[in-house]
Amino acid sequence: MLDGCTPWPGEFVDRYWLSGHWRGRTLDGLLRDAAKTDPARTALVHAGTRLTYGQLNRRVERTAAGFKLIGVMPRQRVVVQLPPVPEFVITVFALLRMGAVPVICPLSYRAEETARVVRVAQALCYVGPATYDGFDHRAVAADIAQGPFLRRVFTWEPPGAASALGGATVDEVGCHYFPLASVDAAPEPMPHVAAGDVALLLVSDGQHLVPRTHNDLACQARTAAEAVGLGPQDVCLVAGDAASAAGFACPGLVGALGAGATVVLAEGAAEVASLVAEEGVTVVAGVSRSELASGGIDLSGVLVVEELLHGSVEGVALRGGPGGALRPLSAEDEVRVAGADGTEVPVGEVGELQVRGPSVVRGYYRGAGGERFCADGFFRTGESVRRQDDGSLLPG
Repeated sequence: MLDGCTPWPGEFVDRYWLSGHWRGRTLDGLLRDAAKTDPARTALVHAGTRLTYGQLNRRVERTAAGFKLIGVMPRQRVVVQLPPVPEFVITVFALLRMGAVPVICPLSYRAEETARVVRVAQALCYVGPATYDGFDHRAVAADIAQGPFLRRVFTWEPPGAASALGGATVDEVGCHYFPLASVDAAPEPMPHVAAGDVALLLVSDGQHLVPRTHNDLACQARTAAEAVGLGPQDVCLVAGDAASAAGFACPGLVGALGAGATVVLAEGAAEVASLVAEEGVTVVAGVSRSELASGGIDLSGVLVVEELLHGSVEGVALRGGPGGALRPLSAEDEVRVAGADGTEVPVGEVGELQVRGPSVVRGYYRGAGGERFCADGFFRTGESVRRQDDGSLLPG
């Protein structure tokens, strides 16, 4: 496992494998499986771009080879801060395929927050927009590169917006800048990646990095997809920040692509109304029903993930029910309601929700935030709940 990450004790590793919650498939393997099963099925839709699973897989192959050619190495941390566009999906899966570790950074982060993510991850590479929504991300990356970490910056620009000059440049401190569109090479064999390896790092509360292995993130995405009945027949719209739990893997992009569904990417709420009707959207992730309804969008027959699932980037995944009651998604998810002294409180009393399971991490990256994790592996969510007589949970 990547240095600075907390592994699961052996007894839990055995339990999750034997129960079938961990299945030994990498996240990239899920995409390749879907491409082999039905290469002609539409995988991604965004603006004027439509990619089948076969086309998406080939783009990932060539981009992975391009990163490798430029010098990105296995286990190197690469901060990815892109809007929900096809290049976000292609970049993340390409890095996963070659064994690098994407650090999924919220697009809303500005200079201070992004610099913190780079510093904690000790990232050598950054992938982001040149500019987006009036903010100069390239300038922020160039400023961060004055420090000891970033040495390669890859900038994305919308189709038709790239400079006619193009090409790679290098600054006075030796940081190299490449157009993301130039990261392309003939496919070649990639290093072996194990399902128990750390696949990527997610950001929690703007402070901590969350190491997610292929096994645990695939488990969360799959169980969340199964809970909402997501399958090849569905069209899943991911709106807003793809770095959120619902947008990325609960079930999000990973769950939808793993299930063979079509993913429609929307950068803003203004796009959602037309896309729901035009693309025949059946599932929406990353935005609430109230946000959608405020735009006058007809949601009849559309499943809104946030109404059914409660998830976090740490791997917590609970199923919602009548009256707001919550239950674990899988049989291996363990939940307790603890008092201030850490012991279980009686049924009906309010306490802190603590969770342990095959998708819940055992610690933040580099040991930060250790107080959020109990000695027996339970994650302290900080949320107040009370347990009902039937075992379900209600917000406190």
